[in-house]
Amino acid sequence: MTLNKNKIWRTSKDYIFITFGMALFAFGFTAFILPEKVVIGGLAGIGTIVYFLTGIPVAITQYAINLALLAIAYKIVGKRFVIGTIYGATVISLFIGLFQPLFASGFTDEPFMNIVIGGTLCGLGIGMTFVHNGSSGGTDIIAAMVSKHSNVTIGRTMLYTDVIIISSSFLLFHNIDKVVYGFVVLFLVSYMADMVVNTNRQAVQFTIFSKKWEEIATAINNEANRGCTVLTGMGWYSKSEVKMLIVMCRKIESVTIGRIIKSIDADAFVTQANVNGVYGKGFDELKVKMKNPATAHQHQTPAAAATVRRVTEEE
Repeated sequence: MTLNKNKIWRTSKDYIFITFGMALFAFGFTAFILPEKVVIGGLAGIGTIVYFLTGIPVAITQYAINLALLAIAYKIVGKRFVIGTIYGATVISLFIGLFQPLFASGFTDEPFMNIVIGGTLCGLGIGMTFVHNGSSGGTDIIAAMVSKHSNVTIGRTMLYTDVIIISSSFLLFHNIDKVVYGFVVLFLVSYMADMVVNTNRQAVQFTIFSKKWEEIATAINNEANRGCTVLTGMGWYSKSEVKMLIVMCRKIESVTIGRIIKSIDADAFVTQANVNGVYGKGFDELKVKMKNPATAHQHQTPAAAATVRRVTEEE
C-alpha cells in the first residue's frame, strides 16, 4: 500500500510540474517571442509561420500537427510513447491558445530583451518538463520515428529540424534579424533546459595521491561524512607502490574536501573533476523507466523522443 501511495504521489507530482513547465513555456513564447514575429524551432515555430500567413492561431496548428504525428508514431514507435507524449502536447497547446490573445505586444520596447527573456522562460519550462519525464511532442516525435529506422541520433534530428524551421522564416519576413533571433532562442532554450536538468546532478570527483592517505580518508569520513575508495597503484617513475583515494561529493561540498586535504598534506597530488550524476547511497536515486520484459527485444518506445534528456533522478 505504501508503495502504491508513493507511486501515486510521484506520478501526481510529475504531472503537476509538467503542467507548470508547459505553462511557463507558453507564457515565454506568447508574451515575449511571438509579438516580435520570431520563428523558433519545433511545432511552435511552424504554428508561428502558419499564423502570420493565414491568421490561424498557433495552438490550433500546433495541436493538429501533433495529433497527426502521434497517429503516425503510434504505428512506428508504439502505444507507450504516444501515451507518454499526448498529455504534454495537449497542455502546451491549451496554454498557448489561452495566452496568445492576452499578449499583443512585447513586454519591453527592446526586441532583443524580449527574445532573451522569452527564450529563458521557454528553456526553464522545457527543462522542468524533461526532469519530470514529460514531452511537448513536436520535433521530439519526428526524432523518435527517424531514430527508429536509422542511425541518426535523436538530438541531431531535432537540431536539423529546428534549423530548417527557423531558417524558413526568412522566406516569410525577408528579414535576417528574425532568423538570427530565432537561433538565439534555440540556443537559450537548449542551454536553460540543460541547466535545469543537470543542476541537481552536479557532483565532484576527487583523486588524491598522498603518503598520509589514511589520515585524509579518516578525516573525510568523519568531518565531511563522505566515503572514500582506496586503490593501489604504482608510480612508474619511482617504481614504488602508491595509494590513491577516490572521493565523490556534492559540488557544494568540494571546498570542505579541499580544506581537509590541505590541512593534512599540503603537498598531496590532487585532481578534481566535475561529474554529471552520481547515483547510489548518499546521492541520488537512479530513476529510469524500464522496458517491459515481454517487449525487451524491441527498440525503446516510452520516451524515445527524449531518451538522452529524460533519464533523471527524483528531485
